[in-house]
Amino acid sequence: MRLTRVTLAVAAGALAPALLLSTPSFAAPVPSPTAVAAASDTGSPYDGMDIHDLRIAILRILADPDPDSGQRVTREANQLLDHGTTEEMRAWLETGHSLAQAEDDHVALFRILADPDSGQRVTQEIHELLDHGTAEERRAWLETGYRLAQFEDDSVAVFRVLADPGISDALRAAAIAALEEYTPEALRHFLEVGRYEVDG
Repeated sequence: MRLTRVTLAVAAGALAPALLLSTPSFAAPVPSPTAVAAASDTGSPYDGMDIHDLRIAILRILADPDPDSGQRVTREANQLLDHGTTEEMRAWLETGHSLAQAEDDHVALFRILADPDSGQRVTQEIHELLDHGTAEERRAWLETGYRLAQFEDDSVAVFRVLADPGISDALRAAAIAALEEYTPEALRHFLEVGRYEVDG
């Protein structure tokens, strides 16, 4: 159903306080001791792999399009492919990869925090992750929570555009169109590109 201007105004009034008071969405469930023990009993999935299989596993990590697979993961994976033994590859896949990814995730959070376009919800959740989050929670947030937090911040930003008394008719129409579509991609595109194409 398409949003009318009255609906947009009501939604704007309801949305801002909800965003400011809502709790972060990054928390991941903590596995029980029983689940951890059961997982440890199964052994490593890399135990039966030979050096060729291990190399393929590392290459798959390098080929992952995840932008948060940062410098340390890439550096260590390439070093193993160039000079690593079977035992070193297996050890890295079992434990080293997660340690390297945790460091890269830490850097990614600081990079987002330093971005002047990062909004209140994103900033709040990053601070909580840096203060109290586990490596697993930081990874989960970068994979899914960031998109949701950015979506809320973008919603607030678009409503602020609409609240500007000097807004042009073309820009107002573009903002309303983005809100009517109301997807993370639509709002991000409007804020990064669409608003400037209209008033450019």
